[in-house]
Amino acid sequence: MRIRVRRTGGFAGIERRAEVDTSGRPDAPEWQTLAERVLASGDRTPPAGVPDGFHYEISVDDRTVHAADPRLTEEQRELVSRVLKEGA
Repeated sequence: MRIRVRRTGGFAGIERRAEVDTSGRPDAPEWQTLAERVLASGDRTPPAGVPDGFHYEISVDDRTVHAADPRLTEEQRELVSRVLKEGA
């Protein structure tokens, strides 16, 4: 499973991207469960955010959802944080 996160917006407007490929990872089932929850809770179109807030495009293989601060679910926040931290 390939999980990609694209974060845009914020005060400086700097875009950040990261990707994690879970194939062969011992924690792949945990990533898959989290990714499925995020896909179920995300919007298919970019939601309205707040001024200087972050917008997120979260892609899992060929499916993409959108989220924006401050209305991220706990699962969205966790997945975004993990991908941006561990991804390349």
